[in-house]
Amino acid sequence: MSNFRAIDRETGFLLPPSIDEWLPEKHLARFVVEVIDGLDLSAMVGSYRGSGSASYHPALLLGILVYGYATGVFSSRKLERATYDSVAFRFITANEHPDHDTIATFRRRFLKEIAELFVRVLELAREMGMLKMGTVALDGTKIHANASRHSALSYEHAGKIEEQLKAEVADLMARAEAADAAEVADGMSIPDELARREARLAKLAEARAKIEARAKERFEREAAEHRAKLAAREAKAEAAGKKPGGKPPAPPVEGPQPKDQINLTDEDSRIMPAGGGFDQCFNAQAVVAAESLLVIAVEVVQAPNDKQQIAPMLDKIAALPEQLGRPETLLADNGYFSEANVTLCAAANIEPLIAPGRQPHHQPLRERFAAAPPAPENPTPVEAMAYRLRTPQGKKLYALRKQTPEPVFGIIKSVMGFRQFLLRGLDNVRGEWSLVTMAWNIKRMYALSPG
Repeated sequence: MSNFRAIDRETGFLLPPSIDEWLPEKHLARFVVEVIDGLDLSAMVGSYRGSGSASYHPALLLGILVYGYATGVFSSRKLERATYDSVAFRFITANEHPDHDTIATFRRRFLKEIAELFVRVLELAREMGMLKMGTVALDGTKIHANASRHSALSYEHAGKIEEQLKAEVADLMARAEAADAAEVADGMSIPDELARREARLAKLAEARAKIEARAKERFEREAAEHRAKLAAREAKAEAAGKKPGGKPPAPPVEGPQPKDQINLTDEDSRIMPAGGGFDQCFNAQAVVAAESLLVIAVEVVQAPNDKQQIAPMLDKIAALPEQLGRPETLLADNGYFSEANVTLCAAANIEPLIAPGRQPHHQPLRERFAAAPPAPENPTPVEAMAYRLRTPQGKKLYALRKQTPEPVFGIIKSVMGFRQFLLRGLDNVRGEWSLVTMAWNIKRMYALSPG
């Protein structure tokens, strides 16, 4: 006879079960609760009126979100289901079950406060001895928007649809006159058809106006850059005492271009290269501490290129509390290189190590271990950086770039499963990226904690 344990789903507990006994002593859910209990949530708590039926405490709802994002559960409906199915979520919620509307509303309502808590978590990591600035690395990754690229509308195509709709409106008006303004002509309701096309024309006009406004902003920005390039070219020629070689930089083109697009689902998203093709995305930036792999500063931008992101990320670093310390070295790939960016880092008292060109793979042994060249006399910031990159110490430091931000992005996308924003609009996705990276930091702090 086989010997099996009895299956009994009907006998009640003799004593009330203790939620504290449901999880091992060392568990990520316990750590999330401990971290959130140590945060100041007074801004969230103070926003509740205190009248009506009792609300779920912000600590409980924030715990659901942080643990959910840390373990790959993002949708509010799946989070609600997890409060029934998952022992860890039951522990976090103290066996309560907030519905998905409550979770989704909390996430949207407190995005700004969650972004501020990102820094508080870093302060906690510093107190626990986990965060040391020293060397940091900056990189960006494309995150899919909550919008399809098939919902994108180009300026040229919008004009063609607009012409077609105007022709259809004229045809419907002619039919109405021929039918003596009858409500129905040829089996169709002319007033309904007219209203439908007029509504579409209004949306198209709004979309074209937004594309034109973007084109104007782009032209003003590119015109300023063009003037700066011309001034630099003239200054260089004056210093050399001869005419500059090569063609002068081409001036920017004013007005919207035929292929300028806007997405009708999330107009703040942009078409960007992603995964070997192009998709509707945002460019998520992160500065990562090399020693701990904790993210210390984040941003989400609409530009697919990283060239303009050094200045705003330096501002983000400068805005961090002084007790967190200041980075000594900033690592970044060739996408961030420009003379202006190197100068900005030097002005911020941060040593830049930004590749001025593509770094070759599998360098010959002699090149890898070649002695450093002589140091330049009175070097410019770019020349000084180029020299440091050729020294053994500089090569060793720059080698940390690939193993600093890229594993963080890889784990966020492949292990935590965050490949697409749930929210729409630039401000909302910035808040969600703060939530994602805060969840990563807490997950990383748990891995670094002793025991």
